[in-house]
Amino acid sequence: MAPDRRIEMSAEETDAFLESHGTGVLSLARDDDPYAIPIAYGYDPSDRCFYLRSVSTPDSDKRRFLDGDPKARLVIYEDGEIYRSVVAAGPLVGVDPEALTPADIEQYGSAGRPLFETWSEPTAELDIELYRLDAETVSGRAIDPDREG
Repeated sequence: MAPDRRIEMSAEETDAFLESHGTGVLSLARDDDPYAIPIAYGYDPSDRCFYLRSVSTPDSDKRRFLDGDPKARLVIYEDGEIYRSVVAAGPLVGVDPEALTPADIEQYGSAGRPLFETWSEPTAELDIELYRLDAETVSGRAIDPDREG
């Protein structure tokens, strides 16, 4: 039997990992139709909440999947000498920009990707929307290929 090289990350290690990164893959599903996109995030370890910004056109697939406060999974990973990953799951909630607090603005500002990007469509046709992923579960794992079982 091969040695188990998986290491469960503690809550403190998981939070430190999430704070040191800023991008991941957001996965959503509608019925049997999955959808995944790379996305930047801000992270607040005090309530394990992720702050996400989405830029899309009104008729895009992304828009169809984001409508209606879907459940979501966010995967953040690092491939190095030790592979680390964190999976956060919970409801994805739209945030009204009018209701932002200074703390919210700071979290959105910490997301790794700038608010303004280059698009083939005129910017007047793009929707910039804010979301919060209220994580019901957050689990971090590391795999050390050199670890003895």
